[in-house]
Amino acid sequence: MKFLDQAKIFVKSGDGGAGCCSFRREKYIEFGGPDGGDGGRGGDVILECVANLNTLIDYRYQQHFKAQKGNHGQGRNKTGGKGDDVTLKVPVGTQILDEDRESVLADLTQPGQRIVLLTGGDGGFGNLHFKTSTNQAPRRADEGWPGEERWIWLKLKMIADAGLVGLPNAGKSTFLAAVTRARPKIADYPFTTLHPNLGVVTLGDEEFVIADIPGLIEGAHEGAGIGDRFLGHIERCRVLLHLIDGTADDVAESYRVVRGELAAYGGGLAEKPEVVALNKCDSLMPEEIEEKLAALSAACGADVLPLSGVSGIGLKPVLSRLFLHIRDAREAEPGILAASGAIGAAKRATPLFATAAEAEDDEEDAGHYGPDGEWIWDDEDGDEDDGEDEDGSDR
Repeated sequence: MKFLDQAKIFVKSGDGGAGCCSFRREKYIEFGGPDGGDGGRGGDVILECVANLNTLIDYRYQQHFKAQKGNHGQGRNKTGGKGDDVTLKVPVGTQILDEDRESVLADLTQPGQRIVLLTGGDGGFGNLHFKTSTNQAPRRADEGWPGEERWIWLKLKMIADAGLVGLPNAGKSTFLAAVTRARPKIADYPFTTLHPNLGVVTLGDEEFVIADIPGLIEGAHEGAGIGDRFLGHIERCRVLLHLIDGTADDVAESYRVVRGELAAYGGGLAEKPEVVALNKCDSLMPEEIEEKLAALSAACGADVLPLSGVSGIGLKPVLSRLFLHIRDAREAEPGILAASGAIGAAKRATPLFATAAEAEDDEEDAGHYGPDGEWIWDDEDGDEDDGEDEDGSDR
């Protein structure tokens, strides 16, 4: 399925049906007279928010949606039927914008939410409606009222608890694939991710949703690279996970570039809680890990967590830190629906991490980070491996 997060469509509600001008003339029937019925009401334009949708691709190939006109009135005092409504189904998190793309007409954030965007026109009166004591044979019947019409923009902003940000090739898609059942495209070249991806993380009895967006480069707010158009998908996130490529020459500069783009975009992204992690630690020497953790910590002013999405090292500490922020946000705003329930993905959550992530709990591959940032593997007896053979000689 192709991903589309913006669409411009034309919607029109149905016109009202015309009233009928009719008279009752039947043989042997006394008290005839006007009996023209009123016209029916036109159909409405309804937008419905449904779960299990994550794209607006349905509105890529059809842009015009018109509700049915109301039926005309008939003789014998028959009122015309109402026109059929047109219901547009959109994903959770869809905003309806006016043609100027600035005025927000509606924001659909919960499954089952329905709004009537345009109401159908009223039906016209038949001649029976105009009968009076002084006008007992009226020949007036009104046309129906026209429906409403307008161009609107549909803009999808994904519902997620945590958002992944970072430069291209920072390992965001690898991290998402390691902790969820999502299978984004992963390759060794920049801008592998061309559209946002969602994944559901199960952490014990809790679960939350992570959103991965394409990487940012310097000048993204001015259109460089893919630009910042996908940053809207993490505006609703409760916390951001900022991944830094550990193999970069200057990790502090990588951090400042992305933070600068978040601040330039606005939308409150620069003020959101942030967890910073140094990724690809499996490709670094222990002394390099220590040096880059210190440099990155000085740049962001907070603790930095070491991480390797490929080998599964450090995944659980990062997820636990994310969930602490998410839990605090949920307690502060209990009325907001959890993202996993909003997108209808709770039953599809992965029960465990990927096989690579489970290496932290395996008895044979257990280990921990030392005081200097190095990874210390434990031997089969559960003791630390001191790097010496049984005869005492160094390996």
